[in-house]
Amino acid sequence: MDLVVVHGGAITKRYYEPLAKRLAGRVNVHLYNRRGREDAGPRPPGYTVDDEIADLAAVLERTGARSVLGHSFGGLVVMRAALELQFDNIILYDGTVNVDNVFPTAYIPRMRAYVDAGDIPRALAVMSGGLNLSGLPFGVRVAVCRLFLKTPVGKMMGELLPGTMLETEEIGATPTTGADYAGVTARTLLVAGGKSGAYYREMNAKLAAAMPDARTHVLAGASHNEPCLGRPRFTNLVADFLTGAPAKAPRP
Repeated sequence: MDLVVVHGGAITKRYYEPLAKRLAGRVNVHLYNRRGREDAGPRPPGYTVDDEIADLAAVLERTGARSVLGHSFGGLVVMRAALELQFDNIILYDGTVNVDNVFPTAYIPRMRAYVDAGDIPRALAVMSGGLNLSGLPFGVRVAVCRLFLKTPVGKMMGELLPGTMLETEEIGATPTTGADYAGVTARTLLVAGGKSGAYYREMNAKLAAAMPDARTHVLAGASHNEPCLGRPRFTNLVADFLTGAPAKAPRP
């Protein structure tokens, strides 16, 4: 079984290597960098999610894979691609598929203003508040973000943020309804982290209600970055779904 992973924003494929290693022997995982990262090409002028779909189609053709896993913004790429490409299996983890405008987007213009001004700490602070990731006062969030940006992963995310901003704007620019995905016939597993924003669970429920072969699962105690950790509770869920092994009853 071949699986292509479409990674999230402000991150690169290297953070999914623990997932690939844990799945080795059961699933052949293909990792690639989306545009604007490391060995990938730059984003084209007028970038939209359609450019991501074209790149994913090329990766699928090269690998022969018909199963995909989308994380965060990668989930939006996968689901929009599923309207054009034929998949056998789809797995989403906290996919940012903005069904019925459930995903928070009001913060995006303010975040864009700080990104354009080169104020990355404040841009991150706006995002964390807008996504309900932190209830701390704005000034405290800015201070926390300044410290985070000094860490290796924080430095990488800060450097990638201007490009990630484009992806964030694509989420806001592509609101949909569950009915838009009613024609996606692939077996689909929609996973949300138990510690992730409640909007992921709501979006998954709306998708599952519309799609002919989709189910939801809430991974108790898991946060948004669970796919990058390579822990058995997620990797076993992925492997069992792809190989058709009996799974525990999903949580609503």
